[in-house]
Amino acid sequence: MASNGGFQNSGYNNDRPPSSTGSGDADVATDPASSSFFMNDYKKHDDLKQMLDTNKDNLKLEAMKRIIGMVAKGKDASDLFPAVVKNVVSKNLEVKKLVYVYLTRYAEEQQDLALLSISTFQRALKDPNQLIRASALRVLSSIRVPVIVPIMMLSIKESCNDMSPYVRKTAAHAIPKLFSLDPELKDQLIEVIEKLLADKTTLVAGSAIQAFEEVCPERIDLIHKNYRKLCNLLVDVEEWGQVVIINMLTRYARTQFVNPNRDDMIEEESEKAFYGSDEDEEKEDKEEEEDDKPKKKPYVMDPDHRLLLRNCKPLLNSRNAAVVMAVAQLYYHCAPRAEVGMVAKSLIRLLRSHKEVQYIVLSNIATMSVKRKGMFEPFLKSFYVHSTDPTHVKLLKLEILTNLGTETSISTIIREFQTYITSTDKEFAAATIQAIGRCASTIPEITDTCLNGLVRLMSNRDETVVAESVVVIKKLLQMQSTDSVSQPQEHKDIIVHMAKMAQDITVPMARASILWMIGEYSDRVPKIAPDVLRQCAKNFINEEDIVKLQILNLAAKLCITNSKQTKLLCQYVFNLAKYDQNYDIRDRARFLRQLIIPGEKAGAFAKYAKKMFLATKPAPVLESKFKDRDQFQLATLSHVLNTKATGYREIPDFPEVAPDPTVRNVEVPTAWVADTNLLAQKKKKKGGKVKPAKKKSFYSDEESEEDEDEEEEEDSSDETDSSEEDSSEEEEESEEEEDEEDEKPKKKSKKVEDEEDEESSEEVDSSEEEESSEEEDEEEESSDEEPQPKAKSTKAKTGATSNAAMLLDLDLTMSLGDTLVNQDAEEAEVGSTVANPAAVGKSDFLMPVLAQDMSSLSLGGDTGGSTTVTAPSFIPTKTYELLNRITGGGLSITYRFTRTVSIFSEKMASVELTLTNSSDKPVLNVKIGDKKLQSGMEIFDFPEIGNLGVGATVTATMGINFADTTQPATFDVCTQEKKFSVTVKAPVGEQIQPVNMAENEFDKQQGKLSGMNENSGTVDMATENTDIKTISRRVYEVANVVQVPSMQDNTYKFAGKTLSAGALVLISVKLDGRKAALKVNCEKMVIGSMLLKDLKDSMTKKD
Repeated sequence: MASNGGFQNSGYNNDRPPSSTGSGDADVATDPASSSFFMNDYKKHDDLKQMLDTNKDNLKLEAMKRIIGMVAKGKDASDLFPAVVKNVVSKNLEVKKLVYVYLTRYAEEQQDLALLSISTFQRALKDPNQLIRASALRVLSSIRVPVIVPIMMLSIKESCNDMSPYVRKTAAHAIPKLFSLDPELKDQLIEVIEKLLADKTTLVAGSAIQAFEEVCPERIDLIHKNYRKLCNLLVDVEEWGQVVIINMLTRYARTQFVNPNRDDMIEEESEKAFYGSDEDEEKEDKEEEEDDKPKKKPYVMDPDHRLLLRNCKPLLNSRNAAVVMAVAQLYYHCAPRAEVGMVAKSLIRLLRSHKEVQYIVLSNIATMSVKRKGMFEPFLKSFYVHSTDPTHVKLLKLEILTNLGTETSISTIIREFQTYITSTDKEFAAATIQAIGRCASTIPEITDTCLNGLVRLMSNRDETVVAESVVVIKKLLQMQSTDSVSQPQEHKDIIVHMAKMAQDITVPMARASILWMIGEYSDRVPKIAPDVLRQCAKNFINEEDIVKLQILNLAAKLCITNSKQTKLLCQYVFNLAKYDQNYDIRDRARFLRQLIIPGEKAGAFAKYAKKMFLATKPAPVLESKFKDRDQFQLATLSHVLNTKATGYREIPDFPEVAPDPTVRNVEVPTAWVADTNLLAQKKKKKGGKVKPAKKKSFYSDEESEEDEDEEEEEDSSDETDSSEEDSSEEEEESEEEEDEEDEKPKKKSKKVEDEEDEESSEEVDSSEEEESSEEEDEEEESSDEEPQPKAKSTKAKTGATSNAAMLLDLDLTMSLGDTLVNQDAEEAEVGSTVANPAAVGKSDFLMPVLAQDMSSLSLGGDTGGSTTVTAPSFIPTKTYELLNRITGGGLSITYRFTRTVSIFSEKMASVELTLTNSSDKPVLNVKIGDKKLQSGMEIFDFPEIGNLGVGATVTATMGINFADTTQPATFDVCTQEKKFSVTVKAPVGEQIQPVNMAENEFDKQQGKLSGMNENSGTVDMATENTDIKTISRRVYEVANVVQVPSMQDNTYKFAGKTLSAGALVLISVKLDGRKAALKVNCEKMVIGSMLLKDLKDSMTKKD
């Protein structure tokens, strides 16, 4: 009895209320071994129902917390729905929140009970608390009953106009639910989506795009007006919203912009001019003067396309792997080839994450590495396999290493593969042998080495390794069949060795491969092949089907080539196969018998049996299984599965002609009127005459030009208006400078007031107008149609300068000589902006007075945000030895960097070679031979020098794109008799080109390039070296930059950008007595650090 009482007590204890709390006792209660599991009177969750029925809010809150805890653990709490739904009218805010969370989970399952509370949900949509309003809408959209569709539609429309962005975000989430319930509401929902897309808050943007993607992804016209806003908000949107927006913008970019990698868009006009005759050049110049537009423009990226890539780039540093993958796929599908490489480093960073993330990232890297090996070559060691990696990760890393194999790195990769073969993971070891075979097939130089290594593996104790080696050897021998005439003995030895192992190998695929090779190359082993057939015939009935088929093939081939010895054996094998259980083998035997051993009624094909069976077989193609994966969009489920998943939308092709870009302009017509009135008010405050904004009294002596300008201004777009507003303000300032030169404090105070007025007027403008105007300014800088208006405004403003400045300009222009003439002649071909002659002086440094004049001559009158390439401020004469005359057998070559724009490509550094023949005989046919360049580097050869006479000296120009790296360019200089390997190494300062920049833009960009992009240091200088002339000269000797006009005392600023990537290089020197604080800001950290080191050395050296 005691024991029974104890047993009953234990059952009662299991039936206690705490068993429904989700705590440790609950696990005991649900244990099948416990008595409560079999009791019929077990009252589940009874205590929670009692707590929910009380009038005490603290008990209700405790009960709801326990219920939500159960839901979070995945336990079923649906039987509590009636008790919970009654509390939806609770006055306690915390209880109400938890009730809505519960109802959201179970409203779809308990639809009838949920419908009883519809009126409560509708009242909650008017609640003052935004969380209650959002929760009510969420629950309402979770009740999937067609009857309440009109109520849901009305609630969503009202919530879209809610003051709270959180409620609007919830409304966006409810739209796809309603669409799936009633697709006929699509048109009404599109109107709601259009309103949500225009929302300027970052909280709503991602959810609105998600609703757009699920309801109407084909309505791309809804994105046009919001495109720039989405690009600018992208950085501040929540992480999962960023993923949705980037994926949508990828499809948008593929439909609205042309392919940046289309080969036929880039025309090498500079090459034609270089190799053409003088007459051809004159004809081309005349044609360019006659036609405003060239017949075939070089590719210029759309500013909106560039905006997307620029704003997505910072997200590569996101902590969310999905965001990084989204940006990576965007760059892969939409960016120029030269810029895709920047995503490699971020993808490598993700490999330190969880195994699941590693698998997805490696799958995408494997696809990228098939076509773009150069992206991941610097990170080769990151793909080495670790012993702790799971098999699927090992196989992906192996795939990537195989894809990245090149002539330079293959030796390292093969050594790594040798280690992998010894792995205890049989699947991985077999895949490694297949990878070795792929490397041998793609790189002919190592084919023989790999073949010998695989033959040695055939003596391995591991049967899996031996079998896989046999299969790979068979494929490699078949691929080398065309070269087998020169290597018959080597191939014979391999086949003999494999024939001896045929009886020991039990893996069917390996045995079949050996039999195929013996039959295919039976003429090389005529004595061994019949014996192998005899042994196989003895055990024919016990072999696997794939082996039986190869035995039949071997018998047929031997009967054709050696009928005398093998005809009877062949008949025996055919008779065995005739009664085999597999119908494929029976059919093959009948087919072969009629061809090989024809009877009296022989078919017409019997005479051609030898040609059919012993014909040369096409070599197998060993390809990556990821070769065609890029047909699916990267970072999608379809790409990982390599099959089209449900809901997948194919990525569209680029259009041949870009659609109209003006559809993305957001027009606000009232904004310009307001600005004009404010400008008139400012003039009144200053006491001047109120003049129309388009009339310029400054140019009163040139009335004809005034009229032309006015006509152009009336027909121009908003971007021209904005530039005219800036230019008119500059004219006011120039008038004040002439009238009130001595009243500087007054002028400053007025200028501050003007800036405040401008800020207040800018607040009236919408953010879309600001974004569109910024993009239009960028478009002005990059378009090819701008040179004429720019030249006109420059001419007009130059006329306004003083006579002294005009004389100075003339003198400076004359001092440049042929350099500027050549540059002007090559503008149309290279595609660079017009260099400003005023940027260079006789003393090779920037004059302060001229710098101020130059800052007022910036394009469009807007100094903010404009950077233009200019002529070099200093031409170095330092030469470097390329080829010593002793090494070159009398031929010596030196080189120097001219710092001029290369005629071959604007990304190339122009290198002038001086070739001197010091030998006693002419040197013939001097040219550039083989090139050994790092990834991304390019060389444009100098024209071949046919005859370099004794004692003669010739100069030649070549272009080198160093890809903004410190790696040297190695190539061969060939003559008719010899070739010499030489190396050109460019100092980092020679990989920069100078750009004009206003001081405010300099400070803005310097602020952006802080942190890891900033390098600083301090040097002690001699007293006599602290003047502006010496400092400028020292900086110019190191780097090809130009001085930025600065209003700060003892601070000198210089600006440039890298040739290849166009990354800004900003140098500032701040003097404090004899100490100089140097600061270099550059996105390329290596260039920044090395440039700082060179500047320190230059500043401290003595003249």
